[in-house]
Amino acid sequence: MATIDGRPAQYGISLKQLRELMEHRGREGVAMIGEFGGIHELCKKLYTSPNEGLSGSKADEEHRRETFGSNIIPPKPPKTFLTLVWEALQDVTLIILEVAALVSLGLSFYKPADEDAPVLQEEEEHHGWIEGLAILISVIVVVIVTAFNDYSKERQFRGLQNRIEGEHKFSVIRGGEVCQISVGDILVGDIAQIKYGDLLPADGCLIQSNDLKVDESSLTGESDHVKKGPDVDPMVLSGTHVMEGSGKMIVTAVGVNSQAGIIFTLLGAAVDEQEAEIKKMKKGESDGRTPMKGSQAQAQASSQRQTVSEGTKSESDGNHVPQSSSTSAPAETGHKKEKSVLQAKLTKLAIQIGYAGSTIAVLTVIILIIQFCIKTFVIDEKPWKNTYANNLVKHLIIGVTVLVVAVPEGLPLAVTLSLAYSVKKMMKDNNLVRHLDACETMGNATAICSDKTGTLTTNRMTVVQSYICEKLCKVLPTLSDIPQHVGNLITMGISVNSAYTSNIMGGKNPGDLPIQVGNKTECSLLGFVQALGVKYQSIRDEIPEDKFTRVYTFNSVRKSMGTVIPRPNGGYRLYTKGASEIIMKKCAFIYGHEGTLEKFTRDMQERLIREVIEPMACDGLRTISVAYRDFVPGKAALNEVHIDGEPNWDDEENIMSNLTCLCVVGIEDPVRPEVPDAIRKCQRAGITVRMVTGDNINTARSIASKCGILRPNEDFLILEGKEFNRRIRDTNGDIQQHLIDKVWPKLRVLARSSPTDKYTLVKGIIDSAVSENREVVAVTGDGTNDGPALKKADVGFAMGIAGTDVAKEASDIILTDDNFSSIVKAVMWGRNVYDSIAKFLQFQLTVNVVAVIVAFIGACAIQDSPLKAVQMLWVNLIMDTLASLALATELPTPDLLLRKPYGRTKPLISRTMMKNILGQALYQLFIIFSLLFVGDSILDIESGRGQELNAGPTQHFTIIFNTFVMMTLFNEINARKIHGQRNVIEGLLTNPIFYTIWIFTMISQVLIIQYGKMAFSTKALSLDQWLWCVFFGIGTLVWGQLITSVPTRKLPKILSWGRGHPEEYTDAMNLGEERFDSIDSDKKPRAGQILWIRGLTRLQTQVIGGELQERLIPVPYSKSNTDQAIRVVNAFRQGLDARYGEHTNTSLAEVLRKQTSLSKRLSETSSIEYADNIPDELTIPEIDVERLSSHSHTETAV
Repeated sequence: MATIDGRPAQYGISLKQLRELMEHRGREGVAMIGEFGGIHELCKKLYTSPNEGLSGSKADEEHRRETFGSNIIPPKPPKTFLTLVWEALQDVTLIILEVAALVSLGLSFYKPADEDAPVLQEEEEHHGWIEGLAILISVIVVVIVTAFNDYSKERQFRGLQNRIEGEHKFSVIRGGEVCQISVGDILVGDIAQIKYGDLLPADGCLIQSNDLKVDESSLTGESDHVKKGPDVDPMVLSGTHVMEGSGKMIVTAVGVNSQAGIIFTLLGAAVDEQEAEIKKMKKGESDGRTPMKGSQAQAQASSQRQTVSEGTKSESDGNHVPQSSSTSAPAETGHKKEKSVLQAKLTKLAIQIGYAGSTIAVLTVIILIIQFCIKTFVIDEKPWKNTYANNLVKHLIIGVTVLVVAVPEGLPLAVTLSLAYSVKKMMKDNNLVRHLDACETMGNATAICSDKTGTLTTNRMTVVQSYICEKLCKVLPTLSDIPQHVGNLITMGISVNSAYTSNIMGGKNPGDLPIQVGNKTECSLLGFVQALGVKYQSIRDEIPEDKFTRVYTFNSVRKSMGTVIPRPNGGYRLYTKGASEIIMKKCAFIYGHEGTLEKFTRDMQERLIREVIEPMACDGLRTISVAYRDFVPGKAALNEVHIDGEPNWDDEENIMSNLTCLCVVGIEDPVRPEVPDAIRKCQRAGITVRMVTGDNINTARSIASKCGILRPNEDFLILEGKEFNRRIRDTNGDIQQHLIDKVWPKLRVLARSSPTDKYTLVKGIIDSAVSENREVVAVTGDGTNDGPALKKADVGFAMGIAGTDVAKEASDIILTDDNFSSIVKAVMWGRNVYDSIAKFLQFQLTVNVVAVIVAFIGACAIQDSPLKAVQMLWVNLIMDTLASLALATELPTPDLLLRKPYGRTKPLISRTMMKNILGQALYQLFIIFSLLFVGDSILDIESGRGQELNAGPTQHFTIIFNTFVMMTLFNEINARKIHGQRNVIEGLLTNPIFYTIWIFTMISQVLIIQYGKMAFSTKALSLDQWLWCVFFGIGTLVWGQLITSVPTRKLPKILSWGRGHPEEYTDAMNLGEERFDSIDSDKKPRAGQILWIRGLTRLQTQVIGGELQERLIPVPYSKSNTDQAIRVVNAFRQGLDARYGEHTNTSLAEVLRKQTSLSKRLSETSSIEYADNIPDELTIPEIDVERLSSHSHTETAV
């Protein structure tokens, strides 16, 4: 018989049996496990041990992977480069250009018999095809550059995704040791430790559990927490969240065999069907529905592939095409994730430019054609000849090129590049960005609500003071200082009554500080036990977890933890620890001098709080009390309770009363050394920092003063959660916004707060209308219950080290080092993104204005555009693609933190920027028109005006083109500053991308002018002509200094663009959704709009989502789509317990809507994309906030 690692190769249970086993719930599940002989027998069948786990040998791991699969759901392959090229080719304006160029090519070879044709034309006729070909090649270059950008971004985001995936670790027991392994390495047969806040990575059966409650809404749509236990409901499923308690499970299904994996496999099939349906719709086989526009269908297919949505309910009627999530989510009122400010303003701007560009392009074509017709047929009275078709095509090409130059395709590119670049750099600054636009929103932040523990403090806790047997020690006591029986009770109470996942490990090197693993408060207490000279591990070995009678896990309501163990000679002992003022109230006895037992009277309690606990708290220490109680079957002593049978452990209030106090300890968690400076920077940058903590008010006040949150001579409020609630609720107990508005502006510290208080505060600040701009709030959180506050905030920061999976899931940015100063870096990067895009706009709009006006006036005045089609495409390449690369990658400078936040109503284009744009445009237009009309006589060269159609290029027009490019290039240096700074060269050398691109463009321009000939319509220039061009170019720098001298304040406000609330832009934002849903086919959107939508779509589907395996984009389904999805889930549903009742269609839609958190489980990570359309109830529906807070806790709130 074949053996693996000394055991039979054949398992006692097959993959099929395990899959069937996991389909049962509740009592059925218990019965099914019973059929296999119980949980221990199941472990034997899988060759694993409940206490030792797997052996951890390579051969065993490989064999398990082959037999039961690995814990990875294969992601969709990324788009190939060719696919991206094909998508870039879909661009409307490019298609028009391609067609025009092909027509032009065809006509240049078309030689009708034309007797009157002068012989001379023969010479130049054979060059006619060059321009058509050159346009085609330019289009190909633009397409390849676009595709390459998309490709590199996609790769970058996949890299980021893998990094996030790598971050997710899970605790398993292997070879008797608890170790953290990557979620992808979990195998069937692994013994996993699960605890509060975990997102379960695989299916399993419970071996042992304490107070375990799980949120299965991601699978079932039921928001109630499900109680789990080996004898109640032993099945725990992947993709569900542990909301309370802890336990140990044996992994029975991983990857595609887990319940989450099965659904995704089914959904994959449904999505393929759906894509086929979308293709049909595209072809117009519509059953009473409008076919979707390509970009929408694309976006929709792409986002449906990722995850089943949390979007709309299935009530939409059959003839309504679902709104695509491609450009934006409808701006829901009072919804957390509105469109980001920048996105809203850019969308509006781009559409306006698109309109203007289209109008001018059409006018240009019309004017050129009318003038040509009048001159040829009316004035010269020539008959129509077929060769004239070529002239008309040339005019069309000029018009289309004007449109290409006018429409800022570079804008989405600049936004994405800037964000992608920032995201990459922010990783180095310990900010893992999950939603791209959080990065830019941070730049507008006006308030930060921060946790205390671990964010402002080091989260390295140590016991520094203790009060035992009426002795207050400012240094750690030794065991001999404490009466023996009290010492034993304290060491036993701390060792047993703390999660066994909390441990103190030795440092890697002999001199290093020990490493604290698990809950840091518990680690400090275990450290205290070690300092007394007792090994806590040996006590734990004597009393393993399976000997526990009952565990009352820590949560934000109890603010304490209790463990009941059997006593050796009958009866039970309860150990408890928690916030000292809470434990004190439950104590009736205390050990006094020399360890004598005394009654703990009300007076003694007050004296203890006044003389011990408050002074400790005022030193910034967190105070924890340890107490116990004995239940004995025989004669009871003074502090014991007599019992006959087993007490009713569910009557928590009675069990946790009449305790005996053992000790009070003061735990120090020092302020991080870099935090006071970071908070000063925030305050200087106009950001108010507030501390929201579960700690005692005196501790909170002390830490807030040390951090600099409380400043002397400032009028501030420090409230406890109870007082805060009293002030903001009316007589009926309802929260009133006008009452919150009286509190929040001065509030700096909220102590003893629950997660609900945090949520209320954040919501109150966001909804407030007190300040002229709406406040933009960032929040930090680490506990499961911080989910609602993190989602409600404009930017939610989760802690990478101390944070639970649920908190990370609800956040926008993960702080990988849990450090407040990283938030300041995020603010700096956010402001930098806004500025980078403003720089790009300032540059882009100058070129746009000039190129469009030159082409238009040239067409009117000399019946020809001074800038030829190929030349304009080159300018377009410089200003769109290359400039967006150069300007979007500027590094942030500390100066960014010296100004106040822009606020949501700040104009996108400020008066200073508009002054620069118009000033530079005037200069450039003056130079170009001077050269056009009098340049030939000044420079003594042949005039290029009034040339024949096929005449060769002239030096005159070449100089105009060259001067324009030179001015554009030097203006790119000007564009680096947008706040009216004089020194535009400053920091130039810190940005290698900028100067590399600048030099590359300059060299290319020289080659184009000298060797471009017919292809670029250029004629080589002499040295002095080159010097003139460069002289005019450098003139822009000098002119820029003159413009800077004009005082901005004197300019009328009408010059700024994009003022007002982004909410006013909803029309622009919903473009591409309902407006196109009902459009008749003949009312197609303008090219400019399509282009922009396509740009945004590309930006949001393939680039940012990058076909990532899981995203949180909601895909609103149409009726038929929902039905399909329902069929899929029906297949899965048969395995659900009758406990959930028969789902109606809507509640199934809810099952689907709840999939979002499940999608996270897919690649065990998070999502990167524009967060404007993430639904609010990701894992924790907002309505449940009140109820939730009574269920779970904030880790820090001891």
